[in-house]
Amino acid sequence: MRTLIVSDLHLGSATRVDVLRHPEGRNALLEALDGVDRLVLLGDVLELRHGPRRDAMAAARPFFQALGEVFAGREVLVLAGNHDHALVEPWLERRATLSAPEPLGLEQRIAPEDASPMLAMLAQWAEPAVVRSAYPGVWVREGVYATHGHQLDCHMKIPTVERLGIGLVARLQHRRVEGLAGPDDYEALTSPIYAWIDAMAQQARTGGALNGQGTVRAWRTLGGDSSWKPASRRIALRNRMLAGGFPLAVAGLNRAGLGPLQSDISGPELRRAALVAMGEVATRLGVGGEGGHVIFGHTHRAGPLPPDAQHEWRTPGGAQLHNCGCWTYDSYFLEGQSASNPYWPGGAVLVADEGAPSLLRLIPSSSRIASSVSR
Repeated sequence: MRTLIVSDLHLGSATRVDVLRHPEGRNALLEALDGVDRLVLLGDVLELRHGPRRDAMAAARPFFQALGEVFAGREVLVLAGNHDHALVEPWLERRATLSAPEPLGLEQRIAPEDASPMLAMLAQWAEPAVVRSAYPGVWVREGVYATHGHQLDCHMKIPTVERLGIGLVARLQHRRVEGLAGPDDYEALTSPIYAWIDAMAQQARTGGALNGQGTVRAWRTLGGDSSWKPASRRIALRNRMLAGGFPLAVAGLNRAGLGPLQSDISGPELRRAALVAMGEVATRLGVGGEGGHVIFGHTHRAGPLPPDAQHEWRTPGGAQLHNCGCWTYDSYFLEGQSASNPYWPGGAVLVADEGAPSLLRLIPSSSRIASSVSR
């Protein structure tokens, strides 16, 4: 069986960076399905944090209908991430009402109609393809495990909004991040944050602090991106003052018990911290052993790529990490760049019956995606 895995489509993004809304991006993925037996959509399929769900669903419909036409009779497995956690929240809530629910496993198969009304509607649009759901991950084959990867936020030392929220929830629950041991533990810390952000988005369009754009702006402001030049001297002076005070702010957050957090948010450190955190997740879930493979998304950075430090892409137990990349054109990472950039859209991981998973880049540098997104 040949399985193609893609992550972070973010269909319905209010900033219109989701490349599958454009025919060229959509065709690139659909054409790659020739000879593929199963497609795994590895989380953040929908962008549910930018505004009301109906907007994301309307934007997603053309893609799922086109998918059904070319993938008839084959399986499409949909997993939820942090931006579309609502795809499985109704199922998780019903499960929580049981007097003694079974522990959440590494792979829970869920019928779309049981997962949520939204997932049931996606399945209907994709007919005659066969849509199923799994959470929090799926065994693609023996020794190859795939999950969106949002659990890594629990171990990140970069002070993002979600990481601070997780630290606060951990304090309120008297739960230590160092003691996390399985899917239920991760769900207990992350679900409250996702539910709160989702509820905010249903009322109105959200700002950058909640939909993820604010994290990149903060990174640039605090000096993580040396290529970005502020528009004026006044802004540059303000940014230097903020950068100077940032280590003190992080120290205060650590004293408040929301850490451990670090003030180094350079580009290389962002990559390294995410890989360390994902390695920690794989170890605690028991999927990071020698000879294994763990596939994730979430960070939007495809890898490992040839220039990468290959040892960083190994878990402490010896498993190989693979990141699918994303299907969004994020100009703040890509302006003036090409498909060699690890954030270039169109990443996918192909898993065959034997051999190591392989990273594919399905949208070439010659693509007109950049000009399409800017319109």
